[in-house]
Amino acid sequence: RQRMYHVRGRTMLKEYAISTSAKGLGAERDSYRTPTGLHRVSERIGADVPPWGVLKDRAFTGELADSACNDGRDVITSRILWLSGLESGVNAGAGVDSHDRWIYIHGTADEGSIGTPSSHGCVRMRNADIIALFDELPVGTLVVILDN
Repeated sequence: RQRMYHVRGRTMLKEYAISTSAKGLGAERDSYRTPTGLHRVSERIGADVPPWGVLKDRAFTGELADSACNDGRDVITSRILWLSGLESGVNAGAGVDSHDRWIYIHGTADEGSIGTPSSHGCVRMRNADIIALFDELPVGTLVVILDN
């Protein structure tokens, strides 16, 4: 469905359009697929990065994304919520570990792709959306990625 639902308790607070992997779902290392199952936010990166700020190796480069960034690269922008899998053999452990695979929820320079499977494994969001969500989610927040 390429949708994310922010739920607290039994109340849906917000619905977001997202993009998961162009290669589908899966957890194998180097598969470039989006892992399913229960995760938690293990790290929050980019609190002071400006909107559309480019992050490389989890550090702000000083560059702001523009159309030149839409050249097939999976440019990470604005904020990163780094996920750790909580299900052994599914998204945690040897060969399938979401944290070791650098699976993030992050902003993208290619906002036009939001709503279609187009990432390299992460969950992409519009920049304004990831900034707003980042401010709401502390480390430890649970994230479920479902195969609908």
